[in-house]
Amino acid sequence: MNDIGTGTVSRRVPQGGPPLLALALPYAALTLAGLVIGAGVTRPDDTPAEVARLLLEHRAAATVLSAAVFGASVPLAIWSATAYRRLRRLGVTAPGSAIAFAGGLLASGSLALPGLVSWTAATAAPVLTPEILRALSTLAFAAGGPGFVPFFALLVAGVAVPGLLLGLLPRPWAWAGLVIAGLGMLAVLSLLTPALYPLLPVGRFGGLVWLVAVSVLLPRTRPRHTTREGAPR
Repeated sequence: MNDIGTGTVSRRVPQGGPPLLALALPYAALTLAGLVIGAGVTRPDDTPAEVARLLLEHRAAATVLSAAVFGASVPLAIWSATAYRRLRRLGVTAPGSAIAFAGGLLASGSLALPGLVSWTAATAAPVLTPEILRALSTLAFAAGGPGFVPFFALLVAGVAVPGLLLGLLPRPWAWAGLVIAGLGMLAVLSLLTPALYPLLPVGRFGGLVWLVAVSVLLPRTRPRHTTREGAPR
């Protein structure tokens, strides 16, 4: 673009967004905080009476848990958008980058929903019946478990596939992402049988570790290959 009156040409510096690690760490911290706090709150197999008792006895913990879960959705959404832009700058023109973006946004929404539902249940616990509290608890679990993990798996797969094919990530780590993504996809079947509930933490926390590592491993620029004579290709 020509500057008026100078005749000089200026180039816009590509904007890569915030560092991925600066987004992954808050997401990881809030997710792990939710894991610790949620250990003493409701479980998906609790009866309505147990859900009501636990929410009334641990209202403060349930409220903090819901805030942590909802809060984790924000850096995850920004991470997804930033990773999408990073992959595009690295030359990814296949659908992988868009799949990662879409999966990340859907996963973020799947975290925001249980956070708000859990907050509603904890806040209104004294005036709601045990059956309604049980229904809200079930909805929060479904959205944050089987509803979250498959979308999170799409995010992981959308980064891992181009990372493998274009050599943007170390091959073992790219393959690890594909395995985590595959197990995360299968986690949707946990809606049919509780026997597959173990896939949920594999997809959630395995993907979390993978996401933090990729935030460091994914390059900002694609290295240029050179010929034997040293000329760039």
